[in-house]
Amino acid sequence: MYHDDGLSSGAPAAAPEVPFYAEQAGECRLFEHAFQQRLPLLLKGPTGCGKTRFVEHMAARLGRPLITVSCHDDLTAADLVGRYLIGDGNTVWNDGPLARAVRSGAICYLDEVVEARKDTTVVLHPLADDRRVLPIERTGELLQAPPGFMLVVSYNPGYQNLLKNLKPSTRQRFVALAFDYPVAEVERRIVMAESGADERLAMRLVKLASALRHLTDQDLEETVSTRLLVVAARLVVSGLPETVACRTAIVDALTDDTDTAEALNDVVLAVLGDD
Repeated sequence: MYHDDGLSSGAPAAAPEVPFYAEQAGECRLFEHAFQQRLPLLLKGPTGCGKTRFVEHMAARLGRPLITVSCHDDLTAADLVGRYLIGDGNTVWNDGPLARAVRSGAICYLDEVVEARKDTTVVLHPLADDRRVLPIERTGELLQAPPGFMLVVSYNPGYQNLLKNLKPSTRQRFVALAFDYPVAEVERRIVMAESGADERLAMRLVKLASALRHLTDQDLEETVSTRLLVVAARLVVSGLPETVACRTAIVDALTDDTDTAEALNDVVLAVLGDD
């Protein structure tokens, strides 16, 4: 599953609008240096902390087209590189998203790369080292990546992924950049910018996130992400009461367990009050 920004049409693409991104610790500068030095980048951090938005922001900022691949355990090397297709009595080679990114000098972003099988990620090796080539065995081609091509991968190192990790031979080809949830002031700015919420609402939601993230006695695979705060804020801005918005956008998104949901709702009420 992938999307392609501005690569499928022959018409020149308009300059992309740069998506909002609140920098925290010099990560934009690091990305620019990696791009200039033609180095691949590994982003690691919890779900919803801004990894994908960061890549979208940097691609637009650098004026590069972006191809995003959502990795999963059925993803094959052919899904990435390409395959022959039969149509109208002819056999035609069809590039996969990785090959198309190399040919066009795009940024290729593999989201949650650890979900892909290890025999699939091996295809990245010659692209992620100083060779910067993509062999296409079925066509006999050896694609040389142009200067504008960049490989970026991401994954969530949370405990649910302890048994899913990149091989050392893969991860040591990448410059690594660790992400976490933003500090309160930055997260407030993000919620306001992404939802249209006023400062008071954004501050209350950030305070709620802090309380939920400090829970230690609930068996949650993930805690509340900045993404969920933005969704809750948008619901409140559209007219839902705060507690209803937080229950549907945060609590029910985090757990299906009745007792855990009740405990989380208690935190919501304690922080926001009963409106």
